[in-house]
Amino acid sequence: MTEEIQFYLSEAEESMQKAVQHTNSELTKIRAGKASPAMVEDLRVDYYGSPTPISQVANIAVPDARTLLIKPWEKNMLGEINKAIKNSDLNLNPLQEADSIRLNIPPLTEERRRDLVKQVKHETEAGKVAIRNIRKDVNDSLRKLQKEGTSEDAVRDAEAKVQKLTDAHIVKIDELLTKKEAEIMTI
Repeated sequence: MTEEIQFYLSEAEESMQKAVQHTNSELTKIRAGKASPAMVEDLRVDYYGSPTPISQVANIAVPDARTLLIKPWEKNMLGEINKAIKNSDLNLNPLQEADSIRLNIPPLTEERRRDLVKQVKHETEAGKVAIRNIRKDVNDSLRKLQKEGTSEDAVRDAEAKVQKLTDAHIVKIDELLTKKEAEIMTI
């Protein structure tokens, strides 16, 4: 197998792993009834005129399974963090205390659980589409190599390997879906 084909295969695998990691990180942002810092850490607050993630201006702690405690490093950020949480799509009501903000995570209703599962399915489908697009791009590159003189057998073998990589990574995304779905639907 030529070095070029090997290069494309390793690039494909690396890109597919990144797609799985991205899907996983997107799924951690979907709340499953338990408090998780990932729910709020990417919310943007106005920090001296620049939109900044909450995780860069405050400490986010999980004192118990249903509570998040956000302690900004500067007291004047309390109002900004409070506003960012209220304006987000989290549907949470922040309780502002002297030097922190407490978020009580309510238990999920059955309807909300189903909505979250739909959201999870949407995110995992986006991950699968990304992996299939990587497969398509690599196969296109392999066909170009074939036109440039690489043997047809080598390209066919490489395409088979790309398909195996695609299948393996789609299985990983399906596992993420199954795990997150079970986590959401567990009361």
